[in-house]
Amino acid sequence: MSVTHSLQSLRDSLKASDRMPLVFLGHGNPMNAIEDNIYSKSWNQLGETLPRPQAILVVSAHWMTQGSTLVDVSNLPKTIHDFYGFPDELFAQQYPAQGDPKLARDVVALLASHHAQEDDTWGLDHGAWTVLKHLYPEADVPVFQLSIDMTKPLSWHLEIGKTLAQLRNRGVLILGSGNVVHNLRAMRFGGKAQDFALEFDTLFTDKLSNGDFKALADPKELGTLLRLAHPTVDHYLPALTIAGASDKKDDLTFMTESIDLGSVSMRSFIFHGA
Repeated sequence: MSVTHSLQSLRDSLKASDRMPLVFLGHGNPMNAIEDNIYSKSWNQLGETLPRPQAILVVSAHWMTQGSTLVDVSNLPKTIHDFYGFPDELFAQQYPAQGDPKLARDVVALLASHHAQEDDTWGLDHGAWTVLKHLYPEADVPVFQLSIDMTKPLSWHLEIGKTLAQLRNRGVLILGSGNVVHNLRAMRFGGKAQDFALEFDTLFTDKLSNGDFKALADPKELGTLLRLAHPTVDHYLPALTIAGASDKKDDLTFMTESIDLGSVSMRSFIFHGA
């Protein structure tokens, strides 16, 4: 697996691949949806680089379920403003993309071994629409979400990704949205990155680059560093699902490799055909 850190390198390599890439974005602060910053600009550039998908399946840190894996089968997924204390402008944002009920039900069947079920009550939470707004600003690609079952071990989410991988050959962009490091209790407004955040971000990057996904899904091997980086693992699980959907034929490209607010990694990555 070759590893690059350039959107231009990604743009060149995508020309040779028939399979859809896999994308994980560190979404961070919801304000990134309406701010013109390095993150929103990179997402916009990525959207211009990626091949146009037939549909988008989003695995977001913000749809957590207990004991079930749900798939949104709604025709018009609603825009969910699942946050508080932000400006009215952010609450006014809408992302009016259509859903894809037929494909979503195919995913339910595909994940029968993971006890997947249909759901028509969710929509698009801010882990989804705040980044999609920049990737596909016209909201003209069908999109639906898959929940993360918080009762399952880390390895379960790798396996979900492995099962979903076949969607790549059907023109589906699988998009994970979370953060490689996410500890809001340790934020430093305007301060430098916490040591544990840098250490876990580096560890994750090294393991991912070497294809050692088993280590990334082993709490014992990650030890106390995992608990420091993720007091709860909701923002970590989408990264594992995206890793699980990759294979040895994929190359890896990193984007936005920085720590925001001291304890939130904005690292993003893309697996794509060589």
